[in-house]
Amino acid sequence: MKAHLIESRAIFRGLRYSRARNALQVQKMIDALMDGHDADVVQQVETLLTSALSMNASDIHVEPFQDGLRVRFRIDGLLREIVTLPATLAPRVVSRLKIMSNLDISEKRLPQDGRYRLQPANEKPADFRVSTCPVIHGEKVVLRLLEQGNTSLPLDALGMLPEQLVLLERVLSRPQGLVLVTGPTGSGKTITLYAALVRLNAVMRNIATVEDPVEILLNGINQVAINPKTGLDFATVLRALLRQDPDVLMIGEIRDRETAEIAVKAAHTGHLVLSTLHTTSAAESLVRLQHMGIAAWLLATSLSLVIAQRLVRVLCVHCRIPDTEGTFKAQGCSRCNQGYQGRTGIFEVLNLDDTLRDAILRGDNTLKLQALSRECGMLSLNKSGTILVRAGVTTAEELYRVTGEEAADA
Repeated sequence: MKAHLIESRAIFRGLRYSRARNALQVQKMIDALMDGHDADVVQQVETLLTSALSMNASDIHVEPFQDGLRVRFRIDGLLREIVTLPATLAPRVVSRLKIMSNLDISEKRLPQDGRYRLQPANEKPADFRVSTCPVIHGEKVVLRLLEQGNTSLPLDALGMLPEQLVLLERVLSRPQGLVLVTGPTGSGKTITLYAALVRLNAVMRNIATVEDPVEILLNGINQVAINPKTGLDFATVLRALLRQDPDVLMIGEIRDRETAEIAVKAAHTGHLVLSTLHTTSAAESLVRLQHMGIAAWLLATSLSLVIAQRLVRVLCVHCRIPDTEGTFKAQGCSRCNQGYQGRTGIFEVLNLDDTLRDAILRGDNTLKLQALSRECGMLSLNKSGTILVRAGVTTAEELYRVTGEEAADA
């Protein structure tokens, strides 16, 4: 593998930590939940939410079972059990969450979706997307934290390798083209799009987004949340936005042929378009769009860059211990509890050059496109991750968990 010189501290600068408190403070919050019993459910639910913020959780799972109400937080991509409350509290906790989210507390037979804004003392507000679903012992509630108002999203904080970042910045400097970010749910695609928008945001550009939902509010950018119940879907919004003199369009996700056609044609006719697609690799995206009905010639002339990404947990710098061949392994301490603290991205960045455009026109399949991409210099997810393993940022075990592949040879 080509040698890459990376300073670990440069990578660590890109990691984002917010609302971090030590384990003892968080434990006190959780103990308060157990001590309250039935007395003050309002306070208990607020404690639950502030605890999740303090632990940098992305999701809260509130799950009723016969013997109790289990609460789990998703932290750094993995669910962690936090506390089990008495089963008698379940109806009141769920009702409180539904009231906060403007949901119908009398409707227990059907799923519901809502939103709630929490305003912690002396901190910025936090928005939650709330989803309920009937289960055998009541209603399960999942809350997804939506970071709001974060205008500090530098591209170099994503975790890209220097040569990958250069490719992205080069494409963003162009007036037109399609940039796709691909990966499974929870792989950080949305944050990458927002970071690109922050970089592009300037008074001389008209930037608009169509999203489901709007997850981060960006001043100076026209953001539209779709509402299928009223007929406001991706395609409808995109047609309207294209009549409003846009320079840059961001589409939260390409889900169907109609949206794909509008996005690709917009890129072909002089707009810079950013979007996401659910595929496992950068090369697969080229085939997926053709399967959605996009003509090969149109795709080859419109697509500029494809980014495939995953998120890996980052070793705690306070307790990581040396392993073999200059790598490190997780240990765990009072600061991190499990040996990891935060996450960073690993990336494939596929730059569409003439060789790849010819391959699209020939109708090459995913395997051929993948091989050709690597011949053209694209680093795979595995090789990008291996560089982070050898820099002491993450572990080989974590890379295998995320990619299903062993770390590549040096």
